[in-house]
Amino acid sequence: MNKLKLLLLSSCFTAFSSQAVTVIVHPSNADALDKKAVKKIFLGKTKKFPNGDEAIPIDLKSGQLRGDFLKAVVGKSESQFKAYWSKLVFTGKGQAPRSVDSEAEIVDLISKNPNLIGYVSDGAVNDSVKSVGQF
Repeated sequence: MNKLKLLLLSSCFTAFSSQAVTVIVHPSNADALDKKAVKKIFLGKTKKFPNGDEAIPIDLKSGQLRGDFLKAVVGKSESQFKAYWSKLVFTGKGQAPRSVDSEAEIVDLISKNPNLIGYVSDGAVNDSVKSVGQF
């Protein structure tokens, strides 16, 4: 019985530990993107924004936010996402998103390049980038 209580309690904490993920682009880019469009970009199924401009995804190397983004938007765990891209890269059918170390780096890169798309926590968004969706 105690094990069951502990399991239920840990499940509650896990459910509340995820954070909202904000998808960002350069200010000159689209005003909004739905989850399906973002998912297609991060899975390499499309290389363009809805307006036809090139879309280049930027990913975090690791961390809770990355896991939350992959689960909420892409619909894959970190290991599933890695396996998905490993297969595409091995078969020559794609190139995995560039990975960076921090949210600050994502914001900096996107503020300088209108073709980039990435994700950060809500608190990392500033005037140099534009939020196009929160998931």
